[in-house]
Amino acid sequence: MTTTAKGWGVTSPEDTIHALQFERRDPRDNDVTIAISHCGICHSDIHFAHDDWGMSHYPMVPGHEIVGTVTAVGDSVSRFKVGDRVAVGCMVDSCQACDFCEDGEEQFCAEMPTFTYGIPDRSGEITQGGYSDHILVREEFVCRVPDGMDMAHAAPLLCAGITTYSPLKRWGAGPGTRVGVVGLGGLGNMAVKLAAAMGAEVTVITTSPEKEAAARAAGANDILVSTDEAAMEAAVARFHIILDTIPVSHSVDPYTALLRPKGTLVLAGAPEPIDSVSGGTLIFGSRALAGTMIGSIAETQEVLDFCAEHDVLPDIELIDGEGIAKAWETLAKGDLPHRYVIHMEGA
Repeated sequence: MTTTAKGWGVTSPEDTIHALQFERRDPRDNDVTIAISHCGICHSDIHFAHDDWGMSHYPMVPGHEIVGTVTAVGDSVSRFKVGDRVAVGCMVDSCQACDFCEDGEEQFCAEMPTFTYGIPDRSGEITQGGYSDHILVREEFVCRVPDGMDMAHAAPLLCAGITTYSPLKRWGAGPGTRVGVVGLGGLGNMAVKLAAAMGAEVTVITTSPEKEAAARAAGANDILVSTDEAAMEAAVARFHIILDTIPVSHSVDPYTALLRPKGTLVLAGAPEPIDSVSGGTLIFGSRALAGTMIGSIAETQEVLDFCAEHDVLPDIELIDGEGIAKAWETLAKGDLPHRYVIHMEGA
């Protein structure tokens, strides 16, 4: 049994995103049914739509920054009720039995987490995401939107928020630390806001000096133009943590030298090849190169609550469904210092 849903998606890697109807499975006993009000646009939506990572299935309805209201719950659901304001991020299921799942780290599930769209779920049906009117999600993978938080601004926290919060927390951003953020797109904007709220001194590292105003507005203390050789030389051994949000292949060597001894450069952009890494720069400063992905469901709830407590909200641009294609074109040309959010109720 299935239910017809409305959304925006693609039917092949070459397709242009357009309005379409598709089938959602019927609710299960442990499902929460959600009427979607808003969905953020992530750069990975474009990668998945074009099958850049070789794992996409079609037709595809993207979207994993989802917020909305509960309209129904299954018989075994105990955490949510009709009318609750809720959120769904990059995962909608996992095996729930491996060591990682039992430790509350579902994103590392030994059998792979079930991502929100574009891949088979555990019954073999293809998941469809949040560029749509509603979604069904296992209750363990649903978070609460804190009271008083604007729904449109909450949406990007489900990917951009958790993707930057998790590494900043793990590597100790806070008072007395200097954090560099490479790139000021959707991820970079959130990284600056979160690191500043944690009490760190924050510098945006960018090729675009014209982004200084946006960087400071987000909470940055300084800006470092990476094409300015003298400025880069002066910043050697300055940062405890550098969060690299660039979504395309690039060299990390210009940034590793900026780390203090025992500092860490964390890759948070898309999983593209790294052009070069100087082993000497890492070894002679005991520096580390690390990667990060999203976070657990508990940590995703944590970032929602942290942002509510500290009044940290992403910069967004609201669009309707007709604006998705143009937003994708803009994102494909380069990072923007805000997140596009689709108003699905008006799409």
